[in-house]
Amino acid sequence: MSSILIEKKIIFIFKTLKLSIHNYKILIWLIGFQLFRLVLLPFMGLMPQDAYYYLYGQNLSLSYFDHPGMIGYLLRFFTEVFGTSVFVVKFTDFFITSITLLSFYKLASYFLSAHKLARALVLISSTIFISILSFNSTPDVPLLLFWTLSLICLYKAIFENKKWFFILGGIAMGLAFNSKYTALLLQIGLLSFLLFSKKHRKLLISPWLWGAILVSIAVTFPVWYWNYQHDFASFTFQSSKRTESISEFNISPKYFLGAIGHQILLLLPVLFLIFVSFTYKYSKRVLLQFKLPQAKTLFLLAFFIPTFVGFFALTPIYWVKLNWMMPSYITGIILAGMFVSKKFLKVQIYFSIVFHLLVSLQILFYLVPIKSDDTWVGWKELGEEISALKEKKASTFVFSNDNYKTSAALNFFMNEKVYAQNIIGLPALHFDYLEDDLSALKGQNALFIDSDKRFKNEYFLEKANPLLSNYFATVTQLAPIIIKINERERRKFWVFFCTDYQPKK
Repeated sequence: MSSILIEKKIIFIFKTLKLSIHNYKILIWLIGFQLFRLVLLPFMGLMPQDAYYYLYGQNLSLSYFDHPGMIGYLLRFFTEVFGTSVFVVKFTDFFITSITLLSFYKLASYFLSAHKLARALVLISSTIFISILSFNSTPDVPLLLFWTLSLICLYKAIFENKKWFFILGGIAMGLAFNSKYTALLLQIGLLSFLLFSKKHRKLLISPWLWGAILVSIAVTFPVWYWNYQHDFASFTFQSSKRTESISEFNISPKYFLGAIGHQILLLLPVLFLIFVSFTYKYSKRVLLQFKLPQAKTLFLLAFFIPTFVGFFALTPIYWVKLNWMMPSYITGIILAGMFVSKKFLKVQIYFSIVFHLLVSLQILFYLVPIKSDDTWVGWKELGEEISALKEKKASTFVFSNDNYKTSAALNFFMNEKVYAQNIIGLPALHFDYLEDDLSALKGQNALFIDSDKRFKNEYFLEKANPLLSNYFATVTQLAPIIIKINERERRKFWVFFCTDYQPKK
């Protein structure tokens, strides 16, 4: 293919996206950061979350215990098309996140001038949270995409008076909900905006608006129906069981400071401080001066404040996970593009380069051991060791004692059924809903795997899970499996051989 033909194709793509010559320079930052992440992608190992949501896709269902199934469906599609490998799983996340960035560009162009648009794109491309989404399978990956697409549709419906986009927005909001329950904040943001916007308040009685909400509910029907079939297990898990600790109202500075640290890490210091700055500015303006911002700014705030400020308000009494505020970043970064100066933008880039350099060194050389199962090293080697050990043991199945992490990783790398802690009567997230007939395992032997996150020097048999003896005739401690990386011991797994499994009725 000649260079002229390639150039014509590129021009055609940009014209299709309605991009001007000036826009080309804007996209250099996005492409540059994503190319950097793409280069690192083959060096990323599988994380337990990747394996768990891959397991979703291998056990297709209308929904799942702890989350809706969108991430699992996407992983199933990509692995069916391109084959099952760690790279394909990672590439799925990278590809979806790249589409999210392009969608962000489209959304931001409705609110920002060319140079402010460029700054917003640099801000979002430079963040660590985009790197996390590009490298790690979580429900947030499709959530951020459909969240952004929802806002594009709602903007066109409200500000361009293209009412049919309400219906498209309803579909997008439904797909966002089918990704993660946090998407309920989209409806809250939409209704809040219309309630406070004097100019657009009349839309509250528009059949288009309520048609959009009905469509979104219709799209989410599979999630509701699955929950109906399973005593609303997912909704109970995500609501009442989490709110129990909130109702206790125990103030913990550690929670609050931890949330700040997480947000600084995800956004980098400059962007986080900009978020805090404009949140304070607009809050002061509304609460003290009783003056609302202009409609477009109010629209952006309506999808930022409930998520970012709402979750932050919980941090003194509840451990808010670092990814819960991510949806707010979409409109938050557009707002930041209005305020960030060229000087502070450069500082953000410097921070980003340093942080991503450190991230790349960690990925390539694993310089700092992670004392957690939330790591990408050791799982493949563990699978190989357990497979070799299992060949020597007749009529033996494998299970682990954590909620999902070790079991999910072994499921992926051993390419066979690996059970979770439901084997010994403990809750195991969606492993409890795979409809496994545990009675079929009666009388079989088992290999019990226990991940030693803190790398302890010894593990006495009597310290093993005491429930083991309630389900097995004998429990024998075997030699631990040590995983070395660059000739250093980095992961440790305890192994127990258990005989004559007797499931409880």
